[in-house]
Amino acid sequence: MATSLTPANTSAPEIALNLRQLAADTVDRALSAGATDAEVVIGGGDEFEALIRMGEVERLKESGSRAIGIRVYFKSEDGMRTATTSSTDFTDDGVRHLVSGAVELAKITTPDPFAGLPETAAFGSLSGELGLYHEDVYALPPAERIQWAKRAEAAALAHEPTSAGSITNSKGAGFEAATGHKVLANSRGFVGEYRRSYCSIDAAPIAQSADGKMQRDYWYSSARSAGKLESPEYVGRESARRALRRLGAKPVTTQQVPIIFSPEIARSMIGHIFEAASGSAIYHHSSFFVGMLGKQVAAENITVIDDGTIVGGFGTSPFDGEGLPTRRTVIVENGILKNYLLNTYMGRKLGMASTGNASRGLAGTPGIGAHNLFLSKGSVTPETLLSGVSKGLYVTELIGQGVNMVTGDYSRGASGLWIENGELTYPVEEITIAGNLKEMFKNISAIADDLVFRGSVVSPTIRIDGMVVAGE
Repeated sequence: MATSLTPANTSAPEIALNLRQLAADTVDRALSAGATDAEVVIGGGDEFEALIRMGEVERLKESGSRAIGIRVYFKSEDGMRTATTSSTDFTDDGVRHLVSGAVELAKITTPDPFAGLPETAAFGSLSGELGLYHEDVYALPPAERIQWAKRAEAAALAHEPTSAGSITNSKGAGFEAATGHKVLANSRGFVGEYRRSYCSIDAAPIAQSADGKMQRDYWYSSARSAGKLESPEYVGRESARRALRRLGAKPVTTQQVPIIFSPEIARSMIGHIFEAASGSAIYHHSSFFVGMLGKQVAAENITVIDDGTIVGGFGTSPFDGEGLPTRRTVIVENGILKNYLLNTYMGRKLGMASTGNASRGLAGTPGIGAHNLFLSKGSVTPETLLSGVSKGLYVTELIGQGVNMVTGDYSRGASGLWIENGELTYPVEEITIAGNLKEMFKNISAIADDLVFRGSVVSPTIRIDGMVVAGE
């Protein structure tokens, strides 16, 4: 079993100070080696994972890691030459080798007129407590974390049988905990750092009908603090309920009906909006949102927001991957496309400013990533939304990819529950749902009020009209 690389007797403030100093010193080394600019990222953390199956520990993992990455720039007549390197060696020789490797690589790269750090005035970090780190994630002893997973699985296995069948087996239940620490420093005076924590519990039982057919489903709870997790018993019971309701699934005939996307599935629709509005996709003309800024791209009830400032949010951080303060960006407002999502590089290529959406690993150039991405909730309950459907499909699972972000064509395997007269009647499977995202976004006719942040990309229940359910 691996252990953390951080000495146990080193306090968090001391670790933070050491890493900040190391990042600043590494930037200075790069400048001394002739770099025009430099940026250093240091990341690390601890992870714990326990997987239980049928009451026994099947997998147990505990690990820790730290790594450092550097990006250097050399100015030339045609732009910036740039290169990145990374390492897990924090010794003086290791850091020296890291810097020299990046410097030598940069000298042989092709200049890029759009490359370079953001302007100095753009750097910054959110102030105040963001609720990203909680000590109780690791205060819970490993034996108790394992016990939580066992309790979740036991609750699922103990679920009362239904007329459709009973819970007879388990794919497993798990408990995960993680903490992370990030430091970012560059040659333009920015030094920032933050810590974060995460924990989750899940269960995946197997249900079996009287004729021996089996179905599997899952449920989970996740939070930045162990104290905010749902109880293991609730997670287990909910996972069992979901598995049991899938028993007896059958296909339906091909038809065009309203489709209700459960929150877990609707979030993928919101993810497609982010993909379509990504500056990289816009620049490369690989999105159906090209040329649509300021135009209607969705129904008037659609407002999609990316917000990196939500206290305790799974996608919250004080600054983005380049050191720009995170912010709240409205992507679509009342159906109108208001903003593309940009980092500095893509912003320069499109002649626009960064939206603070740079995502950065230890090596490579920054990408474009979401923070807390969500569809604004509606004003009706899921039950009310469902009651308005005389015949349709409630989707609980999507299978495969089948999405073309250039044309918007959409076709994915699905399973769920059939709706008759506003009621969920029987489970369905072996079907495909199809449409075109450009029309699907405009045909979102109802949005429920059940917006819950179980991750960094979330949505309430939604209804989309005009799609085809392809079955028998």
